[in-house]
Amino acid sequence: MNDTAYTPPKVWTWNKPNGGQFASTNRPIAGSTHDKELPVGKHPLQLYSLATPNGVKVTVMLEELLSLGHKGAEYDAWLIKIGDGDQFGSGFVDINPNSKIPAMMDRSGPKPVRVFESGSILLYLAEKFDAFLPKDLAQRTECMNWLFWQMGSAPYLGGGFGHFYAYAPVKIEYCIDRFTMETKRQLDVLDRHLAHNTFMTGGDYTIADMAIWAWYGQLALGRQYGAGEFLDVQSYKHLQRWAQAIDARPAVTRGRMVNKANGDLNMQLRERHEASDFDTKTQDKLEAAK
Repeated sequence: MNDTAYTPPKVWTWNKPNGGQFASTNRPIAGSTHDKELPVGKHPLQLYSLATPNGVKVTVMLEELLSLGHKGAEYDAWLIKIGDGDQFGSGFVDINPNSKIPAMMDRSGPKPVRVFESGSILLYLAEKFDAFLPKDLAQRTECMNWLFWQMGSAPYLGGGFGHFYAYAPVKIEYCIDRFTMETKRQLDVLDRHLAHNTFMTGGDYTIADMAIWAWYGQLALGRQYGAGEFLDVQSYKHLQRWAQAIDARPAVTRGRMVNKANGDLNMQLRERHEASDFDTKTQDKLEAAK
């Protein structure tokens, strides 16, 4: 290993940029950096997000609910450009003091309800619409097991492997090896489980599948960090079967498009306010967003 030795100071201080793709928005303090009200559309559910894996979880859930006929799940999805620091605006911080997407307001009742953290939003919507969450206690617990597994495991994939493999300004062998090992262990956990289960909780598609697919399904399909070959994702056959089956769902395709602002133009819908927005030409949407 050729990594440069580093001796941590007795007390760490923030006195220099940390470099990397997200350096401009990284800071060791919370709170807003500027005043900015959030827009509010006509639907009770107002989502403020970006099509990262955590954002995709929620838009997939909303589109799946709408596909089941839950008209109350109609929503406005507003683009939060995290690279520009939109998540530090005062309106967004009022909804999520942690300044992370996605964040949602439910204005369907007499008092608006704020919901933040993607897992919390999934559970909130599942309970609100009585969908994609098992009623049997044992099955519900299994669903929660895997939902919380994803919430606890994905930081090692994203903030660990993804950061050091794809975004860090310097490639550090120790860090990449450490988080690659953990990522492959997690992929193996999923592959072994899915060898005996159609979906994460057995035979039914639930919010656990949506949460895990957004991170690990897309990784298995080669959409995360350009690391498919590096991680040999094709070798996880049961994970591949599951990932492809969920990817084929029309609601999942729509969910992937919402609040997407990079990549294939045909897969971008920067804001979503009506179901008919999916039929509008993507370029028209991009022009309107300027």
